[in-house]
Amino acid sequence: MTENQLAKKVLGCALEVHRALGPGLLESAYQECLFYKLQQKGLSVVKEKPMPLVFEEVQLNCGYRIDLLVEDKVVIELKSVESLNNVHLAQTLTYMKLGEYKLGLLINFNTDLLKNGIKRVVNDL
Repeated sequence: MTENQLAKKVLGCALEVHRALGPGLLESAYQECLFYKLQQKGLSVVKEKPMPLVFEEVQLNCGYRIDLLVEDKVVIELKSVESLNNVHLAQTLTYMKLGEYKLGLLINFNTDLLKNGIKRVVNDL
């Protein structure tokens, strides 16, 4: 499956989760529910995937973790905040660069309409 096909499935699942729960919960609640829905669709999903940082030939475990990684291709960064900002975008792009992933989805569940809380992030590698 391509990154775009996976993204479409992820967004469908995210919409289902948002419709069921609405805005206002903690990020961890949305993460668990989306993880469950994606697995239910038969997708391989890793939750809280550690992302080491390599600095001057040394691998450092700095506590960076991808919220969800789908099929080892698409980075999903989840938020439940008033609004997304450039730091959230930079965080997603950093994870994508560290893991050499092409596509990421930054999803803020704390919105009335989920489509207003979604940013597609592309890494040109």
